[in-house]
Amino acid sequence: MEDNYRSQLFKNGGRTAAEARRTRADMTSKLRKEKRNDQLMKRRQVMDQDENEPKQDADVNYTNIALEIKGVLDNSSDMTEVLAAVQSCRKALSREQSPPIDDVINAGLLPLLVNYLTFDHHPALQFEACWALTNVASGTSKHTRAVVECGAVPYFIKLISSQHMNVCEQAVWALGNVAGDGATYRDFVIKSGIIRPLVALVTPDRKMEFLRNISWTMSNLCRNKDPPPTMDTIVSILPSICNVLQCGDKHCLSDACWALSYITDGSNDRIQRVINSDIVMKLVELLGSTEVIVVTPALRAIGNIVTGNDEQTQVVINSGALKCFDKLLWHKKNNIQKEAAWTISNITAGTKTQIQAVIDAGLLPYIIDALARGDFRTQKEAAWAVTNLTSGGTPEQIMQLVDMKVLPPLSNMLNVQDTGTLTVALDGIFNILTAASKISDDVCNKVAILLEECNGLDLVEKLQQHENEKIYAKSADIIDKFYKEEDEIEGTDLAPTINNGQFVFNAPTANHGHIAF
Repeated sequence: MEDNYRSQLFKNGGRTAAEARRTRADMTSKLRKEKRNDQLMKRRQVMDQDENEPKQDADVNYTNIALEIKGVLDNSSDMTEVLAAVQSCRKALSREQSPPIDDVINAGLLPLLVNYLTFDHHPALQFEACWALTNVASGTSKHTRAVVECGAVPYFIKLISSQHMNVCEQAVWALGNVAGDGATYRDFVIKSGIIRPLVALVTPDRKMEFLRNISWTMSNLCRNKDPPPTMDTIVSILPSICNVLQCGDKHCLSDACWALSYITDGSNDRIQRVINSDIVMKLVELLGSTEVIVVTPALRAIGNIVTGNDEQTQVVINSGALKCFDKLLWHKKNNIQKEAAWTISNITAGTKTQIQAVIDAGLLPYIIDALARGDFRTQKEAAWAVTNLTSGGTPEQIMQLVDMKVLPPLSNMLNVQDTGTLTVALDGIFNILTAASKISDDVCNKVAILLEECNGLDLVEKLQQHENEKIYAKSADIIDKFYKEEDEIEGTDLAPTINNGQFVFNAPTANHGHIAF
């Protein structure tokens, strides 16, 4: 195995921090896609069933109902009738199961609902229309597009400043659904002017339920990476997100942490913006929360920060984050274990001092335990943590892994089918043997024997038959450099000599510094 190839795997191994970060982002892209589902992009306001109203009936013909509502709205000038019709539409869209969004759109109700958003003299009608449109926008991208194309967004933004808090709150919710559809509509909402009136709503006296909607909408304005929101957007919204982090509500904290995780899932200058907001210490504090919905995004944000450069990683270490990771690596939720191992892997990809900080925090046993007993996704990240340490650590730091019995679980990873994981495990084993040889021949011999005793050598030899060329080359490199067959023993003096009339056979000498078999 070539040193140049091996160095490509690590943050400080021949690549810039940005390049190494992309490597780790690629390795965890599936992880990130799966975890995005942990925070809903859109939310529909479901109405509680009134005891006096008929039960929801799956056989109700909502196509006809939508057309009947359209007829009332087209022909009636009685505002009481209009309000009742819009309420009927909103209630239908608030069904818990299968809301008739397509029926409402096909009946041509959206332009009428958007028009009622302008009825400042009738806030009850504004509220009902806004709620109905919110639920339409909570559907598929096609449904959201229908709301946008009817011109609703500018009116929603105007209603954020309504003196009627129920109308204001509903408008914020509607905009959150539009922004949550993707980068295109997120940017459209931002360009339409949402940020200034939205952040003005973040005040200490704000009703908690309303603050939750504001926090969630702000998180959607930070969401999506293709492209990410502009730096101007981040600068404008970040102070308000940080303010929300000071409240004690778990839902607000969760959404604010998700927003920070989206911001930090990008370039180092975006990570630096978060660091400059003096919020890292608060994120570290939230790692100790008992609420999974808070710990998950807080850990994601911390994990993203340590994918930055060494100075940014050091800020996390200096904030005392490492003391939280023993519990995180043993958390009851597998996803949190996995993200914790991923975070540690990026710290062990740092400097020798940062590696020592991980060791001093007593985390090596927890990492090795995750490697041995975690689910497969956690094991992969733990393998990265170990191999990154073996790449950038001192021989003495690396031998601490050996003393804590890392070789059996690391060798066990050679049984997997995933070529990426095989590569990481083989690199770790090679690095450990290399570090041992730098200390002394005796240490190298002992480590080589330990690898054989845990069946690691047999697995390495087996991988010499692997169909993947890189796997074959890495396994062959370990055998060639650290193990020799008997017929390769350096023993040119094996021919017997005669001493006092008797044949004397010279003992074979092993290749210097390595176990010979």
